[in-house]
Amino acid sequence: MVKGPLPPLPYGRQLIEDDDIAAVVEQLKGDWLTQGPAVERFEKELSAITGAKYCVAVANGTAALHLASLAAGVGPGATGVTADITFVASANGIRYCGGEPHLVDVDADTALISIERLAEKVDALAKAGKAPKVLVPVDFGGTPADLPAVRAIADKVGAIVIEDAAHSLGATYTHQGTTYRAASGVHAQMAILSFHPVKHLTTGEGGAITTNDEALFRELMDLRTHGITKDPKKLQKNDGPWYYEQRTLGFNYRITDIQCALGTSQAKKFPRFLERRRQLARMYDQAFAAAEWAERVRPLVVPAGRESAYHLYVVRVPAAKRKELFVRLREEQIFTQVHYIPVHTQPDFREHGLSGGAFPNATAYYESCISLPLFPGMGDGDVERVLAAMRRAL
Repeated sequence: MVKGPLPPLPYGRQLIEDDDIAAVVEQLKGDWLTQGPAVERFEKELSAITGAKYCVAVANGTAALHLASLAAGVGPGATGVTADITFVASANGIRYCGGEPHLVDVDADTALISIERLAEKVDALAKAGKAPKVLVPVDFGGTPADLPAVRAIADKVGAIVIEDAAHSLGATYTHQGTTYRAASGVHAQMAILSFHPVKHLTTGEGGAITTNDEALFRELMDLRTHGITKDPKKLQKNDGPWYYEQRTLGFNYRITDIQCALGTSQAKKFPRFLERRRQLARMYDQAFAAAEWAERVRPLVVPAGRESAYHLYVVRVPAAKRKELFVRLREEQIFTQVHYIPVHTQPDFREHGLSGGAFPNATAYYESCISLPLFPGMGDGDVERVLAAMRRAL
């Protein structure tokens, strides 16, 4: 029998099942398509997953970064700091508020923000009279940044920590004998999540902000909907039950009930999705620990005391071979990806003077990194397919 071509194998994709479809259909048949009770139900599911007291669901992860920066008080003239290896939105959330993002290098083995470089940057900004308003550590690939260390640096200058947990829903870290969940709000005043189709659960597009601070929560709720409130305690006057006031310049960053119906259905299966990601990562780990891969493939390191949620499975390969490997795998319908191009190299950041500093680790990481397929719908045979193709290419 002649075998047909193998199906495309992307680096990530959603897993939508019949119950997800049924949940969306049921919502479509109901009374609420937006601004209804499905949003709050989804927020409660996210609070249960993260352990955070409050959650505000929004249109996407970038909107979450924008609103978190606004709620933290970022405005014209303010500064913030984030990692050079991240999606540009981590820095753009600060820029949307009129602030100035500063980038710092990453750790060579983990691609997480370098605590040493972060401390140096914050100290330099403070001495220049520009102490940062926010620090935005990125939980890269699904592994939490060293959040307790970031918080200690932030507290010295009165900065607010916004954990970019877009990759790390379900991840954990241990500090002084206690284990905490990513986006729990213990070492960051706010955390942001993303529900893009390649993430741990999806709403199509969507995001959220978690916090344990009630004042921040209420501010975020207003900012999500034009800065408008109907809360009698906040109104300057009250003409009746219909009355509202715009108390600040907010945005229409609402998420729909349709999306939240899907998200709530996905959240109920989240433990299964998370465990499958970890199973697949262990299969890769075991393969790359073998001698045949020595000096050719190095997975990112997950530091002791941290458990990754494996949004991505990133390996380092010889820089001279990375492009060839990428192309060869695509020829075999294996669609790997590169996460990420260093932010400091982006033309828009260079043109606006936002690329200052030295980034040797980020540069070396970018030249050699490649993200392999990893998503809950993958079979064990898909992992072997990737490994076999890499053997041929390398």
